[in-house]
Amino acid sequence: MLKAMAIILLFLSYLSCAVAHGVDLTTKNFLTANQGLAIGAFTYIGAKHMVTGYDHLLFLAGVIFFLFRLRDVVIYVSLFTLGHSLTLLLGVLLEYRVNTHLIDAVIGLSVVYKAFDNLGGFRRLMGFQPNNKIAVAVFGLFHGFGLAAKLQEFNLPKDYLWQNLVAFNIGVEIGQCIALLFILIALGFWRRSASFFTFASVTNALIMTSGWVLFGYQLTGFIMEG
Repeated sequence: MLKAMAIILLFLSYLSCAVAHGVDLTTKNFLTANQGLAIGAFTYIGAKHMVTGYDHLLFLAGVIFFLFRLRDVVIYVSLFTLGHSLTLLLGVLLEYRVNTHLIDAVIGLSVVYKAFDNLGGFRRLMGFQPNNKIAVAVFGLFHGFGLAAKLQEFNLPKDYLWQNLVAFNIGVEIGQCIALLFILIALGFWRRSASFFTFASVTNALIMTSGWVLFGYQLTGFIMEG
């Protein structure tokens, strides 16, 4: 069990470095060439981007790891959604640009934060507990800027821009729901096993390590780019 979890998380870390916020050649060609309204295409691209956005998924996995009630899952995911939807739309429409390496480094730190919190690090080492609802909403803002930064690289035409962006955001939410469904099912089965609490700390330590890997990778990219 432990080895399997380690392999999965390390694999996700590798993929995060390789494709987090990345765009495949077909999608890149479409975004570069598209000049009109393309609701279906942008919805599909948004969903695909979220499903393969392993930095987002690692953060969300950390957020819901110890949430046992569906109501709590809905509240936290809604706060995250509100945050990233706001900055995704405003970032592109208002042309507010951020360095992709720096914003992705912050997203890596968001993974570190949530895993550290799940390990009880704030209470044990710092003697206080941050408001997790506020933290999830704030990190959602950074995740949205990450999405916006990637779209801005393609200089999308102004015609039908907000309609295509809304479609993209809807696709992101669809992809997020699909990914969360599988994560919740997996956690649901695992929680029925005695190994859940036995390996919960190890799993979150691996998630935190993945976040540090993401942070280091993006920070290195920023330094080399500069």
